[in-house]
Amino acid sequence: MAAASPSGAARPAAIGPNSEVVRDWLAEYVYDTMRTQALEQVVDRLDNAIIAHIPELADRDMRRDLAASTRAHARVVLANLTRDTFEFALPEEAHAFARTLARRGYDLRLLLRTYHVGQEAVLDYMTDAVDERRPPPEIERAVMLRLFERSTKWVSISVETLTDTYMEERERVMRAALNRRTEIVRALLAGDELDIDQASVRLGYRLAKQHLAFVLWTDETTGEPGGDGELSGLLDRVATRLGATLGSSHVLTVASGASGMWAWAGLDDEAHAAQLAVPGEIERTVLGQVESPVRVAFGVPAAQAAGFRQSHHEAVAARHVAERGGADRARVTAYREVEIAYLAGADDGAMRGLIGRELRALAGRDANATRLRETLHAYLKSHRSPEATAKLLGVHKNTVRYRIQRIEELLGHPIEARSLPLEIALACVATYGVDALP
Repeated sequence: MAAASPSGAARPAAIGPNSEVVRDWLAEYVYDTMRTQALEQVVDRLDNAIIAHIPELADRDMRRDLAASTRAHARVVLANLTRDTFEFALPEEAHAFARTLARRGYDLRLLLRTYHVGQEAVLDYMTDAVDERRPPPEIERAVMLRLFERSTKWVSISVETLTDTYMEERERVMRAALNRRTEIVRALLAGDELDIDQASVRLGYRLAKQHLAFVLWTDETTGEPGGDGELSGLLDRVATRLGATLGSSHVLTVASGASGMWAWAGLDDEAHAAQLAVPGEIERTVLGQVESPVRVAFGVPAAQAAGFRQSHHEAVAARHVAERGGADRARVTAYREVEIAYLAGADDGAMRGLIGRELRALAGRDANATRLRETLHAYLKSHRSPEATAKLLGVHKNTVRYRIQRIEELLGHPIEARSLPLEIALACVATYGVDALP
């Protein structure tokens, strides 16, 4: 029944957070937001806000696990916004994120802080989203009340449930001494001063040798219960197999996320380590050893604790290049093969400028420009030999000569005049694909 004003005239009843008009407004909002592109924009915004306050989560594997958790939470919370009750089971991705924090040795307070910062980020986002849609003031107030109530309950349920998940995993990690191993590895990678002999004993891995670091990850995370444990087991098995293939009987592994792992293969033979440092040798050695969904990036063999650290940083850099190059790239990436592209690609704008400036007309996206780029790249890698280039490309040597002549016409100068920057530009395009073109 409508309320009466002092003058006796009826006025509309106040709109509450559980009213039908609010549910209808939210239903339309949920429908628009649940689309893949819109949802990913929401996930990116929330994760960026969280990481701005909690930089420990900026690590590539941590951010990936955070994004999976945020995405799964968003779907569950959005699906519950229009329902009268708000009871839900936490998604498996949220449990996987809590387990990752425990495995990486972070304090429980980091998990709690993540959810409280996340709630603030959600409310900030929803305030902007409501403002953009410009609902009537009475609907806006009711919507925000409903969102505040639901987000508070969401954080309360999440924190209570995931605290148990974190503590269970933390206890398991400590029982297995994984946390101690992780702390030693973290100290080594940070360049801290350690007793190398003592660290070797605790790790069960001798540091006074040659090390070949590699990082493993999967194309996709899993949402199945216990799925992150299965992925960790898969990665551990692949790491052990790769170590044996590379001639190592001592492999050290440390989980870096729900679907990521760091590994080192210890090499006793310096000559063998030097051989594996030759460009292309690692790929040939492990050919056929890595299958979907696993991907691997290798550093360069190096000695002692400094080499342990250096090779790992190179492996991480190779992974960066592999992921930037797209999911269709080879499952194995070696730093020696992508080093130039990694260094040149550190500044995206500068790299595109180099490519456009050096390749000129060859920087086009059409089939002819692509063919000429591939020919020039093969020609430079074949030490300017038309015969070797023809064999590499599977064409006649006269075809190569004609293309080289055409390339120099388009460049406006002889290849030899700018061979080094040309090779760098071509290496970037070959590594990152057409997206690197200006």
